[in-house]
Amino acid sequence: MSTTRTLPTSPPVAAAAPSARGSAGPPLLAAGIAVTVAPFVPLLSPLLLALVIGVVVANSPLIARPVVAGHGRATQLLLRLGVAALGLQLPVADIISIGPAGLTVIAVTVAVTFRGTLLLGRRLGLDEGFVVLLSAGFSICGAAAIAAVQDTVRARERYVALAVALVTIFGSAMIALVPWLGDVIGLSDRQAATWAGASIHEVAQVVAAGSLVGGSAVALATTVKLGRVALLAPITAVLAKGDQRTSAPPVPWFITAFVGAVALRSTGLLPTSLLSATDLATTLLLAAGMYGLGLGIRAKDLWPLPVQAVALATASTLIAGGTSLVLVTLLG
Repeated sequence: MSTTRTLPTSPPVAAAAPSARGSAGPPLLAAGIAVTVAPFVPLLSPLLLALVIGVVVANSPLIARPVVAGHGRATQLLLRLGVAALGLQLPVADIISIGPAGLTVIAVTVAVTFRGTLLLGRRLGLDEGFVVLLSAGFSICGAAAIAAVQDTVRARERYVALAVALVTIFGSAMIALVPWLGDVIGLSDRQAATWAGASIHEVAQVVAAGSLVGGSAVALATTVKLGRVALLAPITAVLAKGDQRTSAPPVPWFITAFVGAVALRSTGLLPTSLLSATDLATTLLLAAGMYGLGLGIRAKDLWPLPVQAVALATASTLIAGGTSLVLVTLLG
């Protein structure tokens, strides 16, 4: 009989009473700082920078001050609004323009990576919530996917932090690895861009890898990656439907809003100026939510990284990279 491996959690800390005013202020301020600094740190997105700011606060005496830490419910709401607004970045026509071959690469890679990671995680005896978080993050869109499904699987805060840390580490390593291997193998720029978009975990990481491929690779790689992001809604719906422990709606409200935002963007009725503003607002909302996730990360709980968790992250990365490479090579 297999046993589920659990990881030690830190003792509960009494939460400071949030102020009645401005509880969302600190997360939004941290998000603003992250957005401002991100252009000078090209390998890190505003979301990851905001997460780092949250980690710094969480591991310092500042965590005891509500005026700095804000309120957990506020950051959770901001994160959900950000996931919903993310749909405004996904015009269906652009994704369809990838073509049947590209869409096949996206769908098969996400399905195989998600399912394969789930099966391996269970074989390793890891906590089910952590396994689902890692499966979503590595197969769909990194930290944003982890944040989107955490309520559905009701994973422990410690597991959310660990999954985000692993998806950041492994996705960052792929930024240089995928373009280099594509050149060694002899992939065309189009094939390398498709491979990068279908295998690398974070959108910002895909953009960075596409820039290393060169030419028009950034646009194609990003579009392929956004195709994976579009699968966030069906994956979340499947997870919610499979959770028999809750009477909540089969699809969380913010995922329904996400689908509505995709439909709205796809009408072509929104002016470019408005889309630019909503893109910035989306980034700020998601970054604010990631700051909140960072507040739950204690350095002493993450190090040393559990061997089984690292093994699963390694396997999931290899599944995503290997599956997409085979498909890109076969389908051109």
